[in-house]
Amino acid sequence: MPSILSVNVGERRPIAAKSGTSGIDKRPVVGPVAVRAPGPKGTGGSGLVGDHISDTANHGGDDQAVYAYAREDLDAWEDELGRPLANGTFGENLTTAGLEVTRAVIGERWAVGDVVLQVSCPRIPCVTFAVWLGEQRWVPRFTRARVPGAYLRVLVPGTLVAGADVRVLDVPAHGVTVATAFAAFTTEPGLLPLLRDVPELPREDSEAIAQRLARR
Repeated sequence: MPSILSVNVGERRPIAAKSGTSGIDKRPVVGPVAVRAPGPKGTGGSGLVGDHISDTANHGGDDQAVYAYAREDLDAWEDELGRPLANGTFGENLTTAGLEVTRAVIGERWAVGDVVLQVSCPRIPCVTFAVWLGEQRWVPRFTRARVPGAYLRVLVPGTLVAGADVRVLDVPAHGVTVATAFAAFTTEPGLLPLLRDVPELPREDSEAIAQRLARR
């Protein structure tokens, strides 16, 4: 059964990026963490109570309430980078085991204890991520790997705790995965038409897709 290895939150800490501070340094929490729908981007922060987001214009809000990354993918990055990567190192709120996060379908719903989450979109790497990891040309390197992890909405609030099982409740029939959406947004714009009829994508992403397709 897929499970949550750790629930990770970050405090406000200085970073040499445009925001000056960041909560990307996520660390595992012992015990339950309250989870909520935080509200629209720009006014709402993280879906995890106690988790800090500095750049609320570009991160957080209902469509990016929780970020999940698979431990198996962190392990692969450990081998490539030649350094240990603790749970939370990629800024993920949930480090999962036995769950192919990047192959999840946009709109897929997960039950984790009393919480219901919905896959909304891939994580697009930013400069803050690169500064935090300290790896040369990290943004293009991460992009080429096509293992972005997934942002999640909070459909039913509650509490999350390490060790909880993850049950996939349903998978939308359109079949568009996080990996496909990530490739369409970054290196393969020819895939954008596949995203046109994915209603579970964030509205701002759907609007951007429509604009890009209209310019063709």
